Amino acid sequence: MITDQQMQAAIVTGPGTMHVESLPLPEPGPGQVRIKLEGCGVCASNLTPWAGPEWMKFPTEPGGLGHEGWGFVDAVGSDVGDLKVGDRVAALSYHSYATHDIADASAVVKLPPELAGVPFPGEPLGCAMNIFKRAQISAGQTVAIVGIGFLGALLTQLAVAAGARVIAIGRRPFTLDLATEMGAAETIVMDDHWKIIEQVKQLTSGQFCDVVIEAVGKQWPLDLAAELTKERGRLVIAGYHQDGPRQVNMQMWNWRGLDVINAHERDPAIYIQGIRDAVDAVVAGRLDPQKLYTDRFDLAQLDKALDATRDRPDGFLKALVMYP
Repeated sequence: MITDQQMQAAIVTGPGTMHVESLPLPEPGPGQVRIKLEGCGVCASNLTPWAGPEWMKFPTEPGGLGHEGWGFVDAVGSDVGDLKVGDRVAALSYHSYATHDIADASAVVKLPPELAGVPFPGEPLGCAMNIFKRAQISAGQTVAIVGIGFLGALLTQLAVAAGARVIAIGRRPFTLDLATEMGAAETIVMDDHWKIIEQVKQLTSGQFCDVVIEAVGKQWPLDLAAELTKERGRLVIAGYHQDGPRQVNMQMWNWRGLDVINAHERDPAIYIQGIRDAVDAVVAGRLDPQKLYTDRFDLAQLDKALDATRDRPDGFLKALVMYP
């Protein structure tokens, strides 16, 4: 039986296997808070550990891999000045496949009343804001987004709101219809390399795109994204390339004089600023992620959530694991 002094946490025990355990509640240390989580988003970066590569160590720590949590502060450590029990927050913490997690107070963002009751996986929303900031998109530019998953859909919204003409390129008709709904001027099925290049060439009168954002994390989309970037254009790498080295066509990159931006951040302060920016963007209506949360699972169904994130059945975009 679960008591008030216990939490539930998922533990990944091997490739594609997990279970949930009841464990004592962790206590926040100095400068920390404990969060009773409402839920946690499922990140595609979990898929490589879930598959069990040689470097992966099992079992994971309780709640491990989960890093997109939000909920209510329910305990406060010493030396915490601006957070109190009951504050609803998003957090940058790393054991959020659990009903409770500990976070440094500096890694917590308060959620305003306008977002009451609304799921808010802060880390990926902040990631989208930081990528958008690095992309330096402005009104009148033509922007291609290669890969319309959750991140690509968010970036489509942000680029359209900035006044850019967006060409959305993706594999699934479902996501391309979604991109059109979000304001993309044109959509292209990502199936044939040279056909896509020719389509974008025609759509841009032979000039190609001011900014191209690669949001897949694979070799071919990276190759394609470079081909779609105009001379002195900006190639923004937003896809998470976690499977080793890449080859690039350096001759073409040189010839076109591309600005290449690896738009991932590792500084926690920049991450947190991105989450704050995401809060502002959602409240202002420039970003509306709610329809992108297509599938919800209980904690005991984390394996199904990860499998759906891997397999991407029709209509799937983003999974949330929700806690009672």
